Order: sequence, then C-alpha cells, then structure tokens
Amino acid sequence: MAAGLSSLGLEWESHVRTLPGRPDFVFAAARVALFVDGDFWHGWRFPLWRDKLSEKWEAKIEATRRRDARNHRELRRMGWKVVRLWEHQIESDLQCCLARVVEAVKQNTD
Repeated sequence: MAAGLSSLGLEWESHVRTLPGRPDFVFAAARVALFVDGDFWHGWRFPLWRDKLSEKWEAKIEATRRRDARNHRELRRMGWKVVRLWEHQIESDLQCCLARVVEAVKQNTD
C-alpha cells in the first residue's frame, strides 16, 4: 500500500499517536485517516465465523471491532474523513483501493 501511495505522489504520516486508533496512513492536510485492516484481526464478516473460535479469540476480535468503531466515530467527530480498507481488498485490487484514497484526499482538499 505504501509503495502505491508513494507512486502517486501522496505524502502521509504513519501511525500518528495523537489520533484515535493510530491510523496506518494520515493525510493531515486533507484530514483523511486511512486504516488497513487485517481480515482476521479486525473481523471481516465476523458473524459468519465467530462460532469457530475459542472464547478467548472471539472476545479479542470482538473487542477489536468495538475499538475500531469507537475510533472511527471519534475521528469523524474531530472532522476527519475515515477510509477503511480490508486486507483482501488490497490484495485483490490495489488500484481500486488507491483510487478510493486519492478520491478521499482530493475531496477533502478542494
């Protein structure tokens, strides 16, 4: 993802500690926060497979999902545009994901 963003000439900061959730990529001038979520760790389609996990893992991933939602809301309240990309989306269509980021940055800088 980083290489693709660089190839487009975008500038960002990584894991900004002062923002909720420490977004993976922060485009400060446009106030865009980008999260790249692993399918397992962040629970892509979690209700479909949560019953296959031990109680420990189910609780951990559920807590991660709640924390993600809380951070998303807080960033929105602070006036940030939040873009969330899933691991499988990037793997299957990087160009589409990059286009989403470029569009979000463009919309917030116009």
